[in-house]
Amino acid sequence: MKLALFDSLQKARAEKRAAVLITDLESGSQALLLGESSEGELAVSQSLREAAAGAIRSDKSGVTEERYFLQVFNPPLRLAIVGAVHIAQALAPLARIAGYEVTIVDPRKAWATPERFPDITIVDLWPDEGLEALALDHRTAVITLTHDPKLDDPALQIALRSPAFYVGSLGSKRTHAKRVARLEEAGFTAAEIARIHAPLGLAIGAKSPAEIALSALAQMTQVLRGAEPLVKQETAA
Repeated sequence: MKLALFDSLQKARAEKRAAVLITDLESGSQALLLGESSEGELAVSQSLREAAAGAIRSDKSGVTEERYFLQVFNPPLRLAIVGAVHIAQALAPLARIAGYEVTIVDPRKAWATPERFPDITIVDLWPDEGLEALALDHRTAVITLTHDPKLDDPALQIALRSPAFYVGSLGSKRTHAKRVARLEEAGFTAAEIARIHAPLGLAIGAKSPAEIALSALAQMTQVLRGAEPLVKQETAA
């Protein structure tokens, strides 16, 4: 790899931007694809751009068109959980196993403690401040679990206008209808509000906190990998 491409790649990784290094296995020429722009001596066709986008979604490097190797450099997956509740205690370790850097955001210090969330980063700021500090990106998921509009709503308002790939919120259909009304009153559009996965999780019949956590992680994975159905199904909690 030429030094200029290496420097650009290192900068992209520091900025937590997705990048794909494309190498022509026949000529050895390379290009670094960063969003819509590219650098390097290799001309990047539309088909290569589409293949690179798919590689980023699947988080998998490989050969395409029998001659181009796509090496994916994705930022780390992150999950911000708003609310240090029982579901969060189950979801945080599950998400870590799945490869997420997990942060609990909750100003209630009696709930958000290292004893309840060992080895998990805790941010004891108000949710909007906490999420702003995390600088949400397209590799970040946000889930709100408090059932308290004073905590959930500020978090949702930040998440819905961020690049976060997944936004989920716990609550019944009635709870969500009230949430939608509040967000509309706050100036959010129908398209923005439709980003919320609520009720939270895939419809697996989840009842316990651990089962709800599992359904939420499954739904996050479905969205991350581009496998979400065109018509949303009834969800879990």
